[in-house]
Amino acid sequence: MTGTFINVTAIIVGGLLGIFFGARLSDNIKNTVIAGMGIFTAAIGFEMFLKTENPLVVLGALIVGGLLGEWWEIENRIQLMGIWLEKRVTGGSEGSSSRFVRGFLSASLLFCTGPMAVLGSISDGLRGDYLTLSIKSILDGFISIAFASTLGIGVAFSALPVLAYQGSITLLAAQLNAIISDTMMNELTATGGILLIGIGISSLLEIKKIRVGSFLPALVLAPLITKTLTLVIK
Repeated sequence: MTGTFINVTAIIVGGLLGIFFGARLSDNIKNTVIAGMGIFTAAIGFEMFLKTENPLVVLGALIVGGLLGEWWEIENRIQLMGIWLEKRVTGGSEGSSSRFVRGFLSASLLFCTGPMAVLGSISDGLRGDYLTLSIKSILDGFISIAFASTLGIGVAFSALPVLAYQGSITLLAAQLNAIISDTMMNELTATGGILLIGIGISSLLEIKKIRVGSFLPALVLAPLITKTLTLVIK
């Protein structure tokens, strides 16, 4: 889990640097940085979506995943985790609309939904190769600086779900590698791309509120649907 520990450290350090330097930045600069990250995130998400070999698989995963996510109240549970952490750290009581929760939720989703998180964790678990996660750590560190300068310390606490998510994949890497084919990974990547577009539109550009967290089950459903269709066709 060396790569995951590096990634978590980069997020925490980046978040703290963002908070430290954030006070020296004007609101216009902060807003411009976040807007730029929103555009970049949406663009990366679109590039990821183009990897799909069957867009209907992604659509089906999003629809069913969204229904399951709302049923399980995933978005609300993530927000409640952020609210709980906020009360412990800052004593704040602004609820799900607070800057802390927004930073925690946005950063957590962004750092966990990319394909580098999955691929890097698998490589780290199977071969001890954490190069991919090291590259991701550099990217996440810079993003944490940009986010924390506007969204505050909640960004640094996104390291917790990253540790749990990537650490779990690393520990289960051998089993996952035996199950997930290249086609399944492409659909997972494409689905993650859609979620990144949602993050860019909702949390960063604030064009329209989207409960992106509710779609997280789609990341599991996309490869499962792909595997099922492969077995049916055969």
